[in-house]
Amino acid sequence: MDAQLKRGLLDVCVLAAIKSEDSYGYKIIKDLRPYIELSESTLYTILKRLESAKMLTVRTAEHDGRLRKYYQITHAGLKRIEDFKSEWEEVISIYQFVIKED
Repeated sequence: MDAQLKRGLLDVCVLAAIKSEDSYGYKIIKDLRPYIELSESTLYTILKRLESAKMLTVRTAEHDGRLRKYYQITHAGLKRIEDFKSEWEEVISIYQFVIKED
């Protein structure tokens, strides 16, 4: 799969994983596992990119005596998901064109 396309899809998957509630790294990976395999290093790269793009915010809280980073989606992140949904119709159309038989 094209690296740029995959990157965009992974970004939206991570945003969707935290859309309904704040979450942390291990839980995001666990929630995505039925749909896509994602390593910790890949996830944290995505989270940093999304934070830089202001699509999520991060806060630190203590959990079982350790600090844990919690990620929360922002308005910009929710907008990205909505934009993706609109764009997906075009992707499906292109896919159907590519796979059609001659």
